Amino acid sequence: MASGATILHADLDAFYASVEQRDDPDLRGRPVIVGMGVVLAASYEAKARGVRTAMGGRQARRLCPEAVVVSPRMSAYADASAAVFDVFRRTTPVVEGLSIDEAFLDVGGLLRICGPPPQIAAQLRHDVMEQVGLPITVGVARTKFLAKVASAVAKPDGLLVVEPERELDFLHPLPIERLWGVGEKTAVKLRQRGILTVGDVARLAEKSLVAILGGAAGRHLHALATGRDPRHVEVGRRRRSIGSQHALGHRPRSAAELDAVVVGLIDRVARRLRAGSRVCRTVVLRLRFDDYTRATRSHTLTEATAHTGQLLTVARALLAGARPAIDRRGLTLVGVALSNLDDDAAVQLPLPFDRHPHGALDATLDDVRDRFGSKSVTRAVLLGRDQGITVPMLPD
Repeated sequence: MASGATILHADLDAFYASVEQRDDPDLRGRPVIVGMGVVLAASYEAKARGVRTAMGGRQARRLCPEAVVVSPRMSAYADASAAVFDVFRRTTPVVEGLSIDEAFLDVGGLLRICGPPPQIAAQLRHDVMEQVGLPITVGVARTKFLAKVASAVAKPDGLLVVEPERELDFLHPLPIERLWGVGEKTAVKLRQRGILTVGDVARLAEKSLVAILGGAAGRHLHALATGRDPRHVEVGRRRRSIGSQHALGHRPRSAAELDAVVVGLIDRVARRLRAGSRVCRTVVLRLRFDDYTRATRSHTLTEATAHTGQLLTVARALLAGARPAIDRRGLTLVGVALSNLDDDAAVQLPLPFDRHPHGALDATLDDVRDRFGSKSVTRAVLLGRDQGITVPMLPD
Protein backbone atom coordinates (compact mmCIF):
# COMPACT_ATOMS: atom_id res chain seq x y z
CA MET A 1 0.00 0.00 0.00
CA ALA A 2 1.25 3.48 -0.83
CA SER A 3 2.27 5.51 2.16
CA GLY A 4 -0.22 8.30 1.39
CA ALA A 5 -3.16 6.57 3.11
CA THR A 6 -2.37 7.81 6.62
CA ILE A 7 -5.68 9.26 7.83
CA LEU A 8 -7.96 7.13 10.03
CA HIS A 9 -11.63 7.78 10.65
CA ALA A 10 -12.65 5.88 13.78
CA ASP A 11 -16.37 5.62 14.50
CA LEU A 12 -17.96 3.72 17.38
CA ASP A 13 -20.76 1.39 16.29
CA ALA A 14 -24.30 2.25 17.51
CA PHE A 15 -22.58 3.99 20.40
CA TYR A 16 -25.32 4.37 23.05
CA ALA A 17 -26.75 0.94 22.30
CA SER A 18 -23.29 -0.66 22.38
CA VAL A 19 -22.63 0.81 25.82
CA GLU A 20 -25.93 -0.68 27.05
CA GLN A 21 -25.03 -4.08 25.60
CA ARG A 22 -21.56 -3.89 27.11
CA ASP A 23 -22.89 -3.09 30.58
CA ASP A 24 -25.75 -5.61 30.54
CA PRO A 25 -24.76 -9.02 29.17
CA ASP A 26 -28.44 -9.99 28.82
CA LEU A 27 -28.77 -7.39 26.02
CA ARG A 28 -25.96 -8.77 23.87
CA GLY A 29 -27.17 -10.10 20.55
CA ARG A 30 -30.66 -8.70 21.13
CA PRO A 31 -32.32 -5.69 19.47
CA VAL A 32 -31.87 -2.69 21.77
CA ILE A 33 -33.50 0.74 21.48
CA VAL A 34 -32.22 3.64 23.59
CA GLY A 35 -34.89 6.24 24.30
CA MET A 36 -38.56 5.96 25.13
CA GLY A 37 -40.43 8.65 23.18
CA VAL A 38 -37.86 9.07 20.39
CA VAL A 39 -35.13 6.63 19.34
CA LEU A 40 -31.76 8.05 20.37
CA ALA A 41 -29.85 4.96 19.24
CA ALA A 42 -30.55 1.45 18.01
CA SER A 43 -28.36 -1.63 18.05
CA TYR A 44 -27.58 -3.25 14.73
CA GLU A 45 -30.03 -6.03 15.58
CA ALA A 46 -32.77 -3.37 15.80
CA LYS A 47 -31.50 -1.51 12.71
CA ALA A 48 -31.89 -4.73 10.74
CA ARG A 49 -35.63 -4.48 11.46
CA GLY A 50 -35.83 -0.93 10.14
CA VAL A 51 -35.41 1.02 13.39
CA ARG A 52 -33.56 4.30 12.89
CA THR A 53 -32.31 7.14 15.05
CA ALA A 54 -34.86 9.97 15.57
CA MET A 55 -37.75 7.61 14.78
CA GLY A 56 -40.78 7.80 17.04
CA GLY A 57 -40.86 5.18 19.77
CA ARG A 58 -44.24 3.76 18.74
CA GLN A 59 -43.15 3.25 15.14
CA ALA A 60 -39.90 1.62 16.32
CA ARG A 61 -41.78 -0.83 18.55
CA ARG A 62 -44.16 -1.70 15.70
CA LEU A 63 -41.19 -2.51 13.47
CA CYS A 64 -39.38 -4.45 16.18
CA PRO A 65 -41.80 -5.56 18.92
CA GLU A 66 -39.19 -7.83 20.53
CA ALA A 67 -36.77 -4.93 21.07
CA VAL A 68 -35.61 -4.09 24.57
CA VAL A 69 -36.20 -0.37 25.19
CA VAL A 70 -33.89 1.27 27.73
CA SER A 71 -33.66 4.78 29.15
CA PRO A 72 -30.53 6.70 28.17
CA ARG A 73 -27.64 6.97 30.63
CA MET A 74 -25.77 10.03 29.46
CA SER A 75 -23.11 9.90 32.17
CA ALA A 76 -22.19 6.35 31.11
CA TYR A 77 -21.86 7.45 27.48
CA ALA A 78 -19.71 10.44 28.46
CA ASP A 79 -17.40 8.19 30.48
CA ALA A 80 -17.13 5.69 27.62
CA SER A 81 -16.34 8.48 25.16
CA ALA A 82 -13.61 9.87 27.39
CA ALA A 83 -12.04 6.41 27.68
CA VAL A 84 -12.10 5.90 23.90
CA PHE A 85 -10.51 9.30 23.26
CA ASP A 86 -7.77 8.37 25.72
CA VAL A 87 -7.04 5.38 23.47
CA PHE A 88 -7.03 7.66 20.42
CA ARG A 89 -4.52 10.04 22.00
CA ARG A 90 -2.27 7.19 23.11
CA THR A 91 -2.26 6.03 19.49
CA THR A 92 -1.30 9.42 18.00
CA PRO A 93 -1.18 13.02 19.22
CA VAL A 94 -2.89 14.18 16.01
CA VAL A 95 -6.57 13.63 16.85
CA GLU A 96 -9.52 15.69 15.64
CA GLY A 97 -12.73 14.86 17.45
CA LEU A 98 -15.94 15.18 15.43
CA SER A 99 -18.38 14.07 18.12
CA ILE A 100 -18.27 11.97 21.26
CA ASP A 101 -18.17 8.78 19.21
CA GLU A 102 -15.97 9.57 16.20
CA ALA A 103 -12.66 11.19 15.31
CA PHE A 104 -10.01 11.58 12.65
CA LEU A 105 -6.47 10.44 13.46
CA ASP A 106 -3.36 11.20 11.42
CA VAL A 107 -0.79 8.42 11.81
CA GLY A 108 1.59 9.55 9.07
CA GLY A 109 4.39 10.22 11.54
CA LEU A 110 4.23 6.77 13.14
CA LEU A 111 5.41 4.54 10.29
CA ARG A 112 8.84 3.80 11.76
CA ILE A 113 7.53 3.48 15.32
CA CYS A 114 4.26 1.57 14.95
CA GLY A 115 4.23 0.21 11.43
CA PRO A 116 1.95 0.92 8.44
CA PRO A 117 -1.46 2.59 8.92
CA PRO A 118 -3.54 -0.60 8.44
CA GLN A 119 -1.58 -2.22 11.26
CA ILE A 120 -2.10 0.84 13.46
CA ALA A 121 -5.83 0.83 12.65
CA ALA A 122 -6.13 -2.85 13.55
CA GLN A 123 -4.31 -2.25 16.84
CA LEU A 124 -6.58 0.72 17.57
CA ARG A 125 -9.68 -1.43 17.12
CA HIS A 126 -8.17 -4.08 19.39
CA ASP A 127 -7.26 -1.52 22.06
CA VAL A 128 -10.72 0.08 22.11
CA MET A 129 -12.38 -3.31 22.51
CA GLU A 130 -9.84 -4.54 25.05
CA GLN A 131 -9.72 -1.39 27.19
CA VAL A 132 -13.25 0.07 26.77
CA GLY A 133 -15.25 -2.96 25.66
CA LEU A 134 -16.82 -1.34 22.58
CA PRO A 135 -16.73 -2.23 18.88
CA ILE A 136 -15.33 0.45 16.59
CA THR A 137 -15.06 0.71 12.82
CA VAL A 138 -12.05 2.34 11.17
CA GLY A 139 -11.58 3.62 7.64
CA VAL A 140 -8.06 4.33 6.36
CA ALA A 141 -7.41 6.58 3.37
CA ARG A 142 -5.36 9.45 1.97
CA THR A 143 -8.04 12.11 2.69
CA LYS A 144 -10.50 12.79 5.48
CA PHE A 145 -13.49 12.40 3.17
CA LEU A 146 -12.40 9.01 1.86
CA ALA A 147 -11.54 7.77 5.35
CA LYS A 148 -15.00 8.69 6.58
CA VAL A 149 -16.68 7.03 3.60
CA ALA A 150 -14.55 3.93 4.14
CA SER A 151 -15.62 3.62 7.77
CA ALA A 152 -19.27 4.02 6.79
CA VAL A 153 -18.96 1.25 4.19
CA ALA A 154 -17.11 -1.02 6.64
CA LYS A 155 -19.73 -0.82 9.42
CA PRO A 156 -20.38 -2.50 11.71
CA ASP A 157 -17.18 -3.49 13.54
CA GLY A 158 -14.99 -3.42 10.46
CA LEU A 159 -11.76 -2.09 8.97
CA LEU A 160 -11.47 -0.85 5.39
CA VAL A 161 -8.33 0.52 3.74
CA VAL A 162 -8.63 2.58 0.54
CA GLU A 163 -5.24 2.56 -1.18
CA PRO A 164 -4.46 5.76 -3.12
CA GLU A 165 -4.22 3.90 -6.44
CA ARG A 166 -7.78 2.55 -6.15
CA GLU A 167 -9.55 5.56 -4.66
CA LEU A 168 -11.77 6.30 -7.64
CA ASP A 169 -12.55 2.61 -8.20
CA PHE A 170 -13.81 2.52 -4.61
CA LEU A 171 -15.61 5.86 -4.66
CA HIS A 172 -17.32 6.12 -8.03
CA PRO A 173 -19.79 3.20 -7.75
CA LEU A 174 -21.20 4.57 -4.46
CA PRO A 175 -24.57 6.40 -4.40
CA ILE A 176 -24.50 10.21 -4.44
CA GLU A 177 -25.69 10.32 -0.82
CA ARG A 178 -22.19 9.26 0.26
CA LEU A 179 -20.88 12.71 -0.71
CA TRP A 180 -20.63 15.20 2.15
CA GLY A 181 -23.18 17.89 1.49
CA VAL A 182 -25.69 15.74 -0.40
CA GLY A 183 -28.82 15.83 1.71
CA GLU A 184 -32.34 14.92 0.74
CA LYS A 185 -33.03 18.01 -1.39
CA THR A 186 -29.70 17.91 -3.22
CA ALA A 187 -30.13 14.20 -3.90
CA VAL A 188 -33.53 14.84 -5.49
CA LYS A 189 -32.07 17.54 -7.76
CA LEU A 190 -29.31 15.25 -8.91
CA ARG A 191 -31.41 12.11 -9.32
CA GLN A 192 -33.97 14.00 -11.40
CA ARG A 193 -31.13 14.59 -13.88
CA GLY A 194 -30.04 10.96 -13.88
CA ILE A 195 -27.05 11.57 -11.61
CA LEU A 196 -27.14 8.54 -9.35
CA THR A 197 -23.57 7.69 -8.35
CA VAL A 198 -20.45 9.54 -7.28
CA GLY A 199 -18.96 8.58 -10.63
CA ASP A 200 -21.83 10.34 -12.40
CA VAL A 201 -20.94 13.50 -10.47
CA ALA A 202 -17.25 13.16 -11.36
CA ARG A 203 -18.02 12.79 -15.05
CA LEU A 204 -19.95 16.08 -15.10
CA ALA A 205 -18.06 19.24 -15.92
CA GLU A 206 -17.65 21.36 -12.81
CA LYS A 207 -19.52 24.25 -14.46
CA SER A 208 -22.49 21.96 -15.11
CA LEU A 209 -22.64 20.97 -11.45
CA VAL A 210 -22.37 24.63 -10.45
CA ALA A 211 -25.32 25.42 -12.72
CA ILE A 212 -27.40 22.78 -10.94
CA LEU A 213 -26.40 23.36 -7.31
CA GLY A 214 -24.79 26.79 -7.15
CA GLY A 215 -21.17 27.85 -6.94
CA ALA A 216 -19.96 26.67 -3.55
CA ALA A 217 -21.93 23.41 -3.45
CA GLY A 218 -21.12 22.51 -7.06
CA ARG A 219 -17.37 23.04 -6.68
CA HIS A 220 -17.34 21.24 -3.32
CA LEU A 221 -19.07 18.11 -4.60
CA HIS A 222 -17.06 17.99 -7.81
CA ALA A 223 -13.83 18.12 -5.80
CA LEU A 224 -14.90 15.28 -3.51
CA ALA A 225 -16.16 13.15 -6.42
CA THR A 226 -12.79 13.46 -8.15
CA GLY A 227 -10.81 12.62 -5.01
CA ARG A 228 -9.74 16.14 -4.04
CA ASP A 229 -9.91 16.98 -0.32
CA PRO A 230 -6.96 19.07 0.94
CA ARG A 231 -8.09 19.30 4.58
CA HIS A 232 -5.67 18.21 7.27
CA VAL A 233 -6.50 16.60 10.60
CA GLU A 234 -6.72 19.56 12.99
CA VAL A 235 -5.84 19.22 16.66
CA GLY A 236 -7.80 21.47 19.03
CA ARG A 237 -10.28 22.63 16.39
CA ARG A 238 -13.11 24.48 18.09
CA ARG A 239 -16.72 23.85 17.20
CA ARG A 240 -18.44 26.14 14.72
CA SER A 241 -21.81 26.07 16.44
CA ILE A 242 -23.37 25.10 19.76
CA GLY A 243 -26.82 23.57 19.73
CA SER A 244 -29.42 21.55 21.57
CA GLN A 245 -32.79 20.11 20.65
CA HIS A 246 -35.91 18.74 22.31
CA ALA A 247 -38.15 16.03 20.85
CA LEU A 248 -41.84 16.75 21.47
CA GLY A 249 -43.70 13.70 20.23
CA HIS A 250 -46.91 14.13 18.26
CA ARG A 251 -49.14 15.73 20.92
CA PRO A 252 -50.17 19.31 20.07
CA ARG A 253 -48.33 21.88 22.18
CA SER A 254 -49.59 25.24 23.38
CA ALA A 255 -47.71 28.45 22.81
CA ALA A 256 -46.74 28.48 26.50
CA GLU A 257 -45.35 24.93 26.30
CA LEU A 258 -43.26 25.73 23.24
CA ASP A 259 -42.00 28.91 24.86
CA ALA A 260 -40.88 26.91 27.91
CA VAL A 261 -39.03 24.47 25.66
CA VAL A 262 -37.19 27.31 23.94
CA VAL A 263 -36.37 28.89 27.31
CA GLY A 264 -34.81 25.63 28.49
CA LEU A 265 -32.83 25.21 25.26
CA ILE A 266 -31.45 28.75 25.35
CA ASP A 267 -30.48 28.38 29.01
CA ARG A 268 -28.60 25.21 28.10
CA VAL A 269 -26.73 26.45 25.02
CA ALA A 270 -25.94 29.88 26.50
CA ARG A 271 -24.32 28.25 29.49
CA ARG A 272 -22.21 26.05 27.22
CA LEU A 273 -21.29 29.13 25.18
CA ARG A 274 -19.97 30.94 28.23
CA ALA A 275 -18.24 27.83 29.56
CA GLY A 276 -16.15 27.81 26.38
CA SER A 277 -15.44 31.56 26.69
CA ARG A 278 -17.28 32.11 23.41
CA VAL A 279 -19.77 34.62 22.05
CA CYS A 280 -22.12 34.32 19.09
CA ARG A 281 -23.84 36.55 16.56
CA THR A 282 -26.40 34.20 15.01
CA VAL A 283 -29.31 32.37 16.63
CA VAL A 284 -30.88 29.52 14.63
CA LEU A 285 -34.24 27.91 15.39
CA ARG A 286 -34.67 24.41 13.97
CA LEU A 287 -38.10 22.82 13.56
CA ARG A 288 -39.29 19.36 12.58
CA PHE A 289 -42.97 19.15 11.68
CA ASP A 290 -45.46 16.31 12.01
CA ASP A 291 -44.75 15.16 8.43
CA TYR A 292 -41.00 14.96 9.32
CA THR A 293 -40.12 17.85 7.03
CA ARG A 294 -37.79 20.42 8.56
CA ALA A 295 -37.36 24.18 8.55
CA THR A 296 -34.91 26.65 10.02
CA ARG A 297 -35.22 30.30 11.02
CA SER A 298 -32.25 32.47 11.92
CA HIS A 299 -31.34 35.98 12.98
CA THR A 300 -27.90 37.61 13.11
CA LEU A 301 -27.20 40.24 15.74
CA THR A 302 -25.19 43.39 15.08
CA GLU A 303 -22.93 42.61 18.05
CA ALA A 304 -21.73 39.27 19.38
CA THR A 305 -23.07 38.24 22.79
CA ALA A 306 -23.21 35.43 25.33
CA HIS A 307 -26.03 36.90 27.41
CA THR A 308 -28.96 34.56 27.96
CA GLY A 309 -31.54 37.36 27.93
CA GLN A 310 -30.52 38.70 24.53
CA LEU A 311 -30.35 35.23 22.98
CA LEU A 312 -33.75 34.31 24.40
CA THR A 313 -35.34 37.46 22.99
CA VAL A 314 -34.14 36.53 19.51
CA ALA A 315 -35.21 32.88 19.84
CA ARG A 316 -38.68 33.89 21.01
CA ALA A 317 -39.07 36.22 18.05
CA LEU A 318 -38.08 33.42 15.67
CA LEU A 319 -40.56 31.06 17.31
CA ALA A 320 -43.34 33.66 17.03
CA GLY A 321 -42.58 34.09 13.34
CA ALA A 322 -42.83 30.34 12.78
CA ARG A 323 -46.09 29.98 14.73
CA PRO A 324 -48.43 29.96 11.66
CA ALA A 325 -46.47 27.08 10.11
CA ILE A 326 -46.47 25.22 13.44
CA ASP A 327 -50.23 25.61 13.79
CA ARG A 328 -50.78 24.24 10.28
CA ARG A 329 -48.28 21.40 10.29
CA GLY A 330 -47.74 20.40 13.92
CA LEU A 331 -44.34 20.13 15.56
CA THR A 332 -42.35 17.11 16.74
CA LEU A 333 -38.97 18.66 17.48
CA VAL A 334 -37.54 22.08 18.23
CA GLY A 335 -33.86 22.93 18.39
CA VAL A 336 -31.69 25.97 18.94
CA ALA A 337 -28.18 26.55 17.62
CA LEU A 338 -25.74 29.41 18.17
CA SER A 339 -23.31 30.11 15.33
CA ASN A 340 -20.93 32.79 14.05
CA LEU A 341 -18.88 32.05 17.16
CA ASP A 342 -15.86 33.97 18.38
CA ASP A 343 -13.70 34.07 21.50
CA ASP A 344 -15.16 36.38 24.12
CA ALA A 345 -11.77 38.10 24.49
CA ALA A 346 -12.18 39.42 20.95
CA VAL A 347 -15.33 41.39 21.82
CA GLN A 348 -14.90 45.11 22.41
CA LEU A 349 -16.85 46.38 25.39
CA PRO A 350 -19.39 49.10 24.49
CA LEU A 351 -19.33 52.58 25.96
CA PRO A 352 -20.44 53.75 28.41
CA PHE A 353 -19.36 50.90 30.69
CA ASP A 354 -22.28 49.63 32.77
CA ARG A 355 -21.61 49.42 36.49
CA HIS A 356 -23.90 46.35 36.61
CA PRO A 357 -23.29 44.56 33.31
CA HIS A 358 -26.15 42.31 32.25
CA GLY A 359 -23.69 39.39 32.17
CA ALA A 360 -23.33 39.48 35.96
CA LEU A 361 -26.52 37.48 36.53
CA ASP A 362 -25.47 34.90 33.95
CA ALA A 363 -22.07 34.52 35.59
CA THR A 364 -23.58 34.13 39.06
CA LEU A 365 -26.06 31.48 37.90
CA ASP A 366 -23.30 29.63 36.06
CA ASP A 367 -21.21 29.53 39.24
CA VAL A 368 -24.12 28.22 41.31
CA ARG A 369 -24.94 25.51 38.76
CA ASP A 370 -21.31 24.49 38.40
CA ARG A 371 -21.07 24.05 42.16
CA PHE A 372 -24.45 22.55 43.02
CA GLY A 373 -25.66 21.01 39.75
CA SER A 374 -27.46 22.19 36.63
CA LYS A 375 -30.89 21.90 38.26
CA SER A 376 -30.02 23.75 41.48
CA VAL A 377 -31.42 27.00 40.07
CA THR A 378 -34.05 27.08 37.36
CA ARG A 379 -36.67 29.39 35.92
CA ALA A 380 -40.18 29.21 37.34
CA VAL A 381 -41.58 28.52 33.87
CA LEU A 382 -39.51 25.31 33.74
CA LEU A 383 -40.59 23.88 37.10
CA GLY A 384 -42.21 20.48 36.69
CA ARG A 385 -41.54 20.39 32.96
CA ASP A 386 -39.58 17.78 31.06
CA GLN A 387 -36.58 19.66 29.69
CA GLY A 388 -35.39 16.81 27.51
CA ILE A 389 -32.09 15.00 27.57
CA THR A 390 -28.73 16.71 27.78
CA VAL A 391 -26.55 14.90 25.28
CA PRO A 392 -22.83 14.69 26.18
CA MET A 393 -20.57 16.78 23.97
CA LEU A 394 -16.88 16.96 23.25
CA PRO A 395 -15.12 19.72 25.17
CA ASP A 396 -14.90 22.90 23.11
